[in-house]
Amino acid sequence: MLKGKVIVVSGIGPGLGRSLAIEAARMGADLVLASRTEARLDELAKEVAEFGVRAVTVVTDVTDEDSRVNLRDKTLEAFGRVDCVINNAFAIPPMDPITTIDPRKLAKVNETNVFAPLRLSALFADALSESKGSIIMLNSCVSFSSQPEYAGYKLSKGTLAHLASSLATELGPRGIRVNSVAPSYIYEDVNRGYFDFLGAVESKTHEEVYAEKAAPTDLKRLASSEEVARGTLFLASDLASAVTGQMLTIDCGEFHD
Repeated sequence: MLKGKVIVVSGIGPGLGRSLAIEAARMGADLVLASRTEARLDELAKEVAEFGVRAVTVVTDVTDEDSRVNLRDKTLEAFGRVDCVINNAFAIPPMDPITTIDPRKLAKVNETNVFAPLRLSALFADALSESKGSIIMLNSCVSFSSQPEYAGYKLSKGTLAHLASSLATELGPRGIRVNSVAPSYIYEDVNRGYFDFLGAVESKTHEEVYAEKAAPTDLKRLASSEEVARGTLFLASDLASAVTGQMLTIDCGEFHD
C-alpha cells in the first residue's frame, strides 16, 4: 500500500513509534526514523530492513531547530523526496489540576507537542508539495475527556488539533494533506506497566484494570499499537488521497461524534 513512498516518523520508541515503522515497512515504504536514542534507531533499522526497504536513522531532538533542519536535510539527501511526515513525538505534563501546574512546565511540553510538529511541517512543506504528500499528527482521545488530571495534556493535544486544521487549510492549495489520529489507551508496554501500577494502588489485578479501561468501548477491548499504526498509515496512503483536515479516532468505539 505504501510501496515507493518515503515516510518520516518522529518519536521512535518502544510502543507506537516502533509499530508505525514496522507496519510502514511491511507495506513497502522506505523510512526515515527519528528520535534521540541512537541505539534504538539502529536496532529498529535492522528490523525493518528485513522487509526489503531502506531505512535511514537520524538522531533528532524535535525541540531543537538545528536538529529539525538536519532531519529534513538528511531525509532529502538520502531519498530526494518525502511523501509523509508523521509527528509522533510527544511529552506528558504533570497529571495535576491545570491551575496547579507551573506554566513553564506546560510551555515545555508544548515545545514537543505543538511547536515541533509545526516547525517540522513547515520545514518539509516544499518537499511534500512536490510529492503531493501528507502530514499526520498523532493526537489523543484525551481531547474528549474532562478529568482534572488530564487537563494539561488536553491543553497541548487540543492545540495540536487546531494546528492540524489550520495547516490543512494553509497547505491544501499546495497539494499537501494534513490529518490527525486520536488513539485512546493503546495496549502496549507502557500502558501494561501503567495498568500494573494502578492495580497495585487500587488492589486490583491487571485483568481487572484492563476490563475497566475497555468497558466504555463498543468492542470491549483496547487497540494494539499495530492497529493504531495501520489506521494511521491508511491516511498516508493513496487510498486517502481526498482526505484532509480530519481526525480519525482509533479507540475500539469508545468515543462517538
